[in-house]
Amino acid sequence: MIVTGTDTDVGKTVVASMLALGLGLRYFKPLQCGCRPQTDVQAVQRMTGLGADKVLETPVILTQPLSPHRSAELDGVSIDLESLTPPLGRCIVEGAGGLMVPVNRNTLFIDLFAKWKRPVILVARTGLGTINHTLMSLEALHSRKIDVLGIVFVGDENLDTQTTLSEMGRTKVLGRVPMLDKLEAENLNQVFKRNFTREDFGTLS
Repeated sequence: MIVTGTDTDVGKTVVASMLALGLGLRYFKPLQCGCRPQTDVQAVQRMTGLGADKVLETPVILTQPLSPHRSAELDGVSIDLESLTPPLGRCIVEGAGGLMVPVNRNTLFIDLFAKWKRPVILVARTGLGTINHTLMSLEALHSRKIDVLGIVFVGDENLDTQTTLSEMGRTKVLGRVPMLDKLEAENLNQVFKRNFTREDFGTLS
């Protein structure tokens, strides 16, 4: 399943880490832009304690913390789109930025998601501005007939906003990740157990 967000820094990596732990799945980040202070793979390893058998190597790492298309140009790199294809079997695939982020001058991340034909989990904030960003993201996914598994919210509880987005976006709310003082495996596991239902994520065989 693919974890993407309404925007950059919305909490995708934290959610992906929690799901990798809670569901017992591998984590895969196909493309990384910027390596400081750490890559997302390193962040997931730190938060989860999972090893290289569960946190897979990122095939394309670019040095600049910019949109992939520009970061690649500055690095003098031509991104091989086939190298970004997720491995076979069930895993958590984390995108970079939002849906409409350009991978190159011709391809958006949402184009790759449509090609990969894996269900998408949309990560959204609970704060001000999230209704617009989330509904636009859902509209883009629905218009391309991409299977949306549901929304994961990050932040303080906002029941009206969460209900509004579920109803108007015609999408299930999978759960909410509160702001955590410590991003570590024990806390992430507790959040998953309290706020999420394993069956909502389908068969994990």
